[in-house]
Amino acid sequence: MSGPLSHIKVLDLSRVLAAPWAAQNLADLGADVIKVERPGKGDDSRAFAPPYLKGADGSETRESAYYCAANRGKKSITVNLSSPEGQALIRELATKVDVLIENYKVGDLARYGLGYEDIKAINPAIIYCSVTGFGQTGPEKDRPGYDFMAQGMGGLMSVTGERPDLPGGGPQRVGVPIIDLTTGMYASIAICAAIANRAVTGKGQWIDVALLDSCVAFLANQAMNYFATGESPTPIGNAHPNIVPYQTFKTADGALILACGNDNLFRKFCEVAECTHLSADPRYATNGERVNHREEITALLNEVFLRKTTREWVKLLDEAGVANGPINSVAEVFQEPQVLARGMKIELPHAVAGTVPLVGSPMKFSGTPIRHEIPPPALGQHTDEILGQVLGKSQAQIDALKASGVV
Repeated sequence: MSGPLSHIKVLDLSRVLAAPWAAQNLADLGADVIKVERPGKGDDSRAFAPPYLKGADGSETRESAYYCAANRGKKSITVNLSSPEGQALIRELATKVDVLIENYKVGDLARYGLGYEDIKAINPAIIYCSVTGFGQTGPEKDRPGYDFMAQGMGGLMSVTGERPDLPGGGPQRVGVPIIDLTTGMYASIAICAAIANRAVTGKGQWIDVALLDSCVAFLANQAMNYFATGESPTPIGNAHPNIVPYQTFKTADGALILACGNDNLFRKFCEVAECTHLSADPRYATNGERVNHREEITALLNEVFLRKTTREWVKLLDEAGVANGPINSVAEVFQEPQVLARGMKIELPHAVAGTVPLVGSPMKFSGTPIRHEIPPPALGQHTDEILGQVLGKSQAQIDALKASGVV
């Protein structure tokens, strides 16, 4: 393996998305990641299907696409955590790694002797990251949590979607599990920070990351808008609460995103769109005034954009250096020359499907480049390898563990 974390070993005890996403980020960065799954069933997300991967002959496998989205770069071992022998294996593995990631309910792993204090006792330098819905403290710490719940409770849905007074308006979930992904990103950052701190102090620590906390943090400018005004922001569709024009417009044959992040870009747009009277009008000359006159300027720009097709606008605005873009389908995303040039679609050999197409990491390093080498594993694919090479078990011991249902 290569990458900036190629010296780090990770034990991934997590399922579904938020915590596995964090572990996948570490794997992308070069860490050696061992994923622990339940014998027979594996990660819950293996059942989040269809769709499944297609085999080399076009037939359907039993490998879910969802699982593959968050588990590249890992090796899979099956262990029955409810058995004392399985718990002992996890403790053995925990002495061999730098980081342990888990997303069990608060206190669950401690009942198995696998909580932070238990693992710290046998590996004082361990960085132990717990990902839960509501955190390790507080009155709701014991509640189960999912992305959809966090989007609602954390306020994100209240600012997402069309205006309530328009057709289809009202609270709306984001089209991907954004809070799971955000929580995974925060966990990745926290783990990397703890690794850096340990390099100086020699000490590990316990990291507590929660979906609800991450959603509240993710409110960003909308939270500050509330703090500044005392009024809760409301959904405004594809418009921006603080910048105008920064939204979608209908063109002669489709739609286009215009993003005028400053007054100079708005003036440039008006020049190429042949509507300089708008940028000269005091009501629209500055962003502050455009926000104050949002309805009027939007109505005027709607008329302007209907004069040309999307392709014509994209060419014209690109040449003028005005930020804009089409609204692609997912299929169109992976046909974009820039997306392909940046290596955002990769393909790896797969134990069941033959090959599997995957989304590549967006992180680019000049000195320690990311190399995608390990595909999402089949269930228990590396059990023998990990027991033998990492824990030094003999073949007879491995066979006995399998026979007893421990692995």
